[in-house]
Amino acid sequence: MVRQNTICAVSTPAGMGGIAVIRVSGIDSFAVCDKIFRAKHGEKLQTQPQYSVVYGNIVDTEGGDIIDDVLISVFRAPHSFTAEDTVEISCHGSLYIQQKIMQLLINNGCRAAQPGEFTMRAFVNGKIDLSQAEAVADLIASTSKAMHKMAINQMRGGFSVELQKLRGQLLDFVSLIELELDFSEEDVEFADRRKLRDLAVNIEQHIGRLADSFSMGNVLKNGVSVALVGKTNVGKSTLLNVLLNEEKAIVSDIHGTTRDTIEDSVAIDGIVFRFIDTAGIRDTEDEVENLGIRRTFQKIDAAAIVLWLVDATEISDIMTDIVPEDIDRSKTVLVVNKSDMVSADRQKRIGDIVDTTGLKAIFISAKRRTNIDLLQKLLVDTVQLNKIDSNAVIVNNVRHYEALVNARQAIVRVVEGLDTQISGDLLSQDIRECMHYLGEITGQISTDEILGNIFSKFCIGK
Repeated sequence: MVRQNTICAVSTPAGMGGIAVIRVSGIDSFAVCDKIFRAKHGEKLQTQPQYSVVYGNIVDTEGGDIIDDVLISVFRAPHSFTAEDTVEISCHGSLYIQQKIMQLLINNGCRAAQPGEFTMRAFVNGKIDLSQAEAVADLIASTSKAMHKMAINQMRGGFSVELQKLRGQLLDFVSLIELELDFSEEDVEFADRRKLRDLAVNIEQHIGRLADSFSMGNVLKNGVSVALVGKTNVGKSTLLNVLLNEEKAIVSDIHGTTRDTIEDSVAIDGIVFRFIDTAGIRDTEDEVENLGIRRTFQKIDAAAIVLWLVDATEISDIMTDIVPEDIDRSKTVLVVNKSDMVSADRQKRIGDIVDTTGLKAIFISAKRRTNIDLLQKLLVDTVQLNKIDSNAVIVNNVRHYEALVNARQAIVRVVEGLDTQISGDLLSQDIRECMHYLGEITGQISTDEILGNIFSKFCIGK
């Protein structure tokens, strides 16, 4: 166990609500709650079986006043989230009731929990590893299908299982190599160097795939950045308002209305997109507007997707009026706006011009919301989330990524060492270094500083 003391906290969001849940965990959970709880049928929580729910009253131990009618759920160690005796009190969501129950619990032997302390106890008590603990925080913070999908997979141990297999394979070989060192005078070889090299190459490739998935994971976790770019008055701000379904940006016929970037996010088909409305690109003497234009090009470089808007009524020359040559075309989608203002023949001629660019393109009318649903589908298809295996491990944590990079460097040294036939003690050192970094991810190798930093970011009550 982490500590012998018993902790308590409100586990539902702060504020008033229909119901609130107060969680109690620790060796004295049942004894403390029995002091303030009166079951309708007189039973004590200490005598209740695992996973039972008891109805009764929370009573003020000093005056005997009834505070609230509650349901109490009983979880006996080790069959609880923390692997400790745990009680969950479901009460009405009045702030007074929540505060009063917390006060009674503390007065009768509990201590108010610190942020993330329940999850930390689950980690220390062996219920989950560190990567799973971090996934709990990601699951709570998930605001989209993609974020939820990544968090739930990691919390169920998908990432941990892969890392454990890798560490187990490395441990077997390092044990054989170190056994050779113990019999160095006998000139024996317990570890097949050819098999070890094949294993090291496979592990390096596996670690590499995990590390490479970070770019996708980071995008899906933080939102896919989409820059709305184009000349002034092509309809960028109008499109932003339509995509967000609110009047976020000021729209006018005056050139240079948007002088700085405006950002906001929205979930489309389970994926969070972070749209960035940029200053219109044009030649101007206005210093403030020029500053906004410079920021526009910075956003283009940083964005995962660029929606380059053009005005269907003003297209004349593909090379000068559509997309500059120095823009990364692999992430650029050409959006021909105001298509409702030109004839069908004109649309066809524009389409022929657009085809010469090799860009993904779509005709829309932001003002009339024409083809907005098709644009949204195009954005989702561009991310290609649906092509990701539902069981695939996607790394989205910077700490995990850094550890994987270090582990990959160590295993590469193992491969190089085998090719150059370096001594077993040096091979052993590099293998153990690789194991060390993999162990950092799951918490098999950890420090109080790392743990404190991770769990301090959790909400109180979790």
